Amino acid sequence: MEEIAFNHQEGPDQVQPADNYTTIHPDGLVKLRIPETGTAIERHPVISVPTLLKRSAETYPDNTALAYKVDKTWHKITYSKYLENVRTTAKAFIKLGLERHHSVSILGFNSPEWFMSDLGAIFAGGIAAGIYTTNSPDACLHCLQVSRANICVVEDDIQLQKILSIRDQLPKLKAIVQYTGEPKDSSVYSWKKLMELGAQESDDALESVIKNLAPNECCTLVFTSGTVGNPKAVMLNHDNLIWDALSIHERAQLDLGTERIVSFLPLSHVAAQVVDIYLVISIGASVYFADKNALKGTLVETLREAEPTRFLGVPRVWEKIREKMLAVGKQNGPLKTALATWAKGHALQYHTNRMKGIDSASWSYNIASALIFKKVKAALGFSRCKGYFTAAAPLSAEVKQYFMSLDIPVLDVFGMSEAAGAHTVSVPHACGFKTIGCSIPGAKTKILDRDDQGNGEICMYGRHIFMGYLGEQAKTDEAIDAEGWLHSGDLGTVDNKGFVYITGRLKELIITAGGENVAPVPIEDILKNQLQQLSNVMLVGDQMKFISVLITLKTEIDAEGAPISTLTKECQEWLHELGCPASTTHEVLAAGPHPNLVKEIQRGIDATNKMAVSNAQRIQKFKILESDFSIATGELGPTLKLKRGVVAKKFAKEIETLYV
Repeated sequence: MEEIAFNHQEGPDQVQPADNYTTIHPDGLVKLRIPETGTAIERHPVISVPTLLKRSAETYPDNTALAYKVDKTWHKITYSKYLENVRTTAKAFIKLGLERHHSVSILGFNSPEWFMSDLGAIFAGGIAAGIYTTNSPDACLHCLQVSRANICVVEDDIQLQKILSIRDQLPKLKAIVQYTGEPKDSSVYSWKKLMELGAQESDDALESVIKNLAPNECCTLVFTSGTVGNPKAVMLNHDNLIWDALSIHERAQLDLGTERIVSFLPLSHVAAQVVDIYLVISIGASVYFADKNALKGTLVETLREAEPTRFLGVPRVWEKIREKMLAVGKQNGPLKTALATWAKGHALQYHTNRMKGIDSASWSYNIASALIFKKVKAALGFSRCKGYFTAAAPLSAEVKQYFMSLDIPVLDVFGMSEAAGAHTVSVPHACGFKTIGCSIPGAKTKILDRDDQGNGEICMYGRHIFMGYLGEQAKTDEAIDAEGWLHSGDLGTVDNKGFVYITGRLKELIITAGGENVAPVPIEDILKNQLQQLSNVMLVGDQMKFISVLITLKTEIDAEGAPISTLTKECQEWLHELGCPASTTHEVLAAGPHPNLVKEIQRGIDATNKMAVSNAQRIQKFKILESDFSIATGELGPTLKLKRGVVAKKFAKEIETLYV
């Protein structure tokens, strides 16, 4: 596609000349994917991050931008103060020695300081680089070295100790800032001292840097979750981030200046945090920060107090809410149960019809909505909520159906770090139990190398497609082709209405000894739907005559997030119903799994096998593992994706017993 010519005056919104769609250099420039014709440029002109925040601060100066809790009291920051704080942060970073195209690495749970560090780094001419809080010191070292970090911002002493343990290996690191609590190390800046430092500086150096920014240069790095090898540094420019945010707003039909969003990312999901920052700013919305331990009981309290208009939760959030609601539902008497069943049936019918294009509410649905669902939503903190979303990993159709029956349609947002966050978004009138929605406005999706069933690799195109992997030419060339299309590595299809469906992962294909390709994810999802008390399942059988499955049961976790042997209350109740009294995985496996448990798992496997399209996709054997998978123990990545190679190596002996 030909590139449009830009004639901006000198300043941060001036697109600099570039010859290629990609670069691997931190100071590199790229062409933007904007056609000469069409409305893309008129709808969303190219601007820089400083211009975006300045525009929102001028349009919504007194609107709440950020809200956070201290000692049970909410504190709020207006947009005008937000801009002032970001500028102060940027001036402090420049004073501390942040160089152009070097990074400010941020290691902590999402918070106002995280957001201001991210934006401050960009205002100061650097690169914002978030790091997963679950990273080990060695993984942090990799990220700081690759990003050429001059400054590292950490949340607390736990994260600080990781950086101090590797500091002598980071010659480019000039300063460390701790934003929660008072640092124990005198060489580390507190957030208060950082802001005092910035407030003392004039605006001259900052304005000089901002004047020389370009929307087509790298301003953010998002490290991949590293399920295979070291994390790659995804390079994103100003236009990638802003255009993606504006297109999400357009697709989801968000309201300017009135939205209230609760930010809760229990895994400190960096890519989603970045989306949060720009989506909120682009529409003048308010973001309320939930406590990092919200999954342990405070999330609903935060939702009730914040009363969000939109809420995004990773699948585990929705699963936890569902588990608690089902437990409460078991305590209801016959009358309440009958009434709830009646109401849920009408809600499910209404939303199912809506997916089919029939948008009309029955009398019964309206009554149920007014008398029952209104109270349910208020109890969950959703009394003002107009949109419920899930992202980062697949949410099962059964969980979606459950919430839909409560008049809470949970919609998919699908994307990649390499696509600046989101590429498809479902909306109430265009969604489904299996689809991940349609492409955001202005983006394109195509399916490459289709098989007989219409499945092929999902490829993406648009202004949100990343610049390249920092310092990694071969991997960049593998991800982005000569025409600028991003190859996702996901297998899927697109129907005639534009709905995108994911059916597997190219790199996760199991190739049996007979040479047949088996995509494990769809089979794993079906099995988990059949047996809901299973925590994780993973297909194995590469180069073997048949496929088998490793199974884990749901267990409690310790303070570090590692699974322990104690089964969850719901799992214990399930086993008791099967006639297998056990409270730990040790008891389940001590004398071999109970025959009733074996029978129930086999029932689920048989039901799954009935949906197999070939014998190669039928599960022949299974193995219950003594411990669950987790981020802390290494089997899951930061976004809860299975590290299949890690699992295969860790449980090699157990896998071997399946093929004796």
